[in-house]
Amino acid sequence: MPLIGYARVSTEDQTPLPQSQALKSAGCVEIHEEQASGGNRARPVLARVLERIGKGDTLVVVRIDRLARSLSHLLEVIERLEAKNAFFRSLTDPIDTSSPQGKFTLQVLGAAAEFERALIRERTKAGLASARTKGRVGGNPGLRARDPAALRKVRLARQDDYMERLNETAQDWVPHVRRLRPDMAWEDVLRIVNGPLPRERRWTQSRLLRAVNAYVRDGFLPETVLARAGRRETDDRLPAIVAAIKGADPDITLQAICTRLEAMRERTPRGRTSWQPSSVKMLLERAERLGLLG
Repeated sequence: MPLIGYARVSTEDQTPLPQSQALKSAGCVEIHEEQASGGNRARPVLARVLERIGKGDTLVVVRIDRLARSLSHLLEVIERLEAKNAFFRSLTDPIDTSSPQGKFTLQVLGAAAEFERALIRERTKAGLASARTKGRVGGNPGLRARDPAALRKVRLARQDDYMERLNETAQDWVPHVRRLRPDMAWEDVLRIVNGPLPRERRWTQSRLLRAVNAYVRDGFLPETVLARAGRRETDDRLPAIVAAIKGADPDITLQAICTRLEAMRERTPRGRTSWQPSSVKMLLERAERLGLLG
């Protein structure tokens, strides 16, 4: 079972060399290095690693904080790995999801996070109930009075909360949007984004457009991604989709592309639901002739 190493540093003056050496000593067959803030979930290198990792592979880090700075992000990454029947291991923490002990530790962490959320909810309810018995009305006085400053503060807080939730999923869709728009129609971009995602995490087109608009507004994506897509011949659509999948993962196999297309419910040029590597190879050759492969 291949061990895939991931090393991260926060600033340019830091070096990932000590992490890479530790990962190499642990037996990692390949090591991916990234310079990015731990609080930023939209990391392109990590996104590519999670996209390419396969069944039976193990993602290895030196410490948990090299992968995630919050429990919710850690559990999200491990959930993505488990969906691919892959594993996670931290060299200096007692987590190895390929072992019963590591799975137990992860379950304890998840239970602790849920327990903390439940305590916060109960404290909030108790505080509101106590205030009502004393004749105090809950809520923000400024909001009750429709004060413009209070309303603006709440609106900004909601925007911040929305952006925080978007950042948790950015690695699923930002790289695809940045690479494919406006050359590809939103319907096809959506299918490519949703292809590797479990059903409960898939996007609708309206949600994706709202997220993209928010990222463009805050400068995380260029305005060009919202430009109108150019017209494409019907016969060029499948080569463009196959080229997009190949562009996201240059090392992806023909069979893996077949699996992705079937998950996207794309039909073959002859209208079949089952794809063969020979069909994908033909489309890749056509995509190359059309100049769709970088």
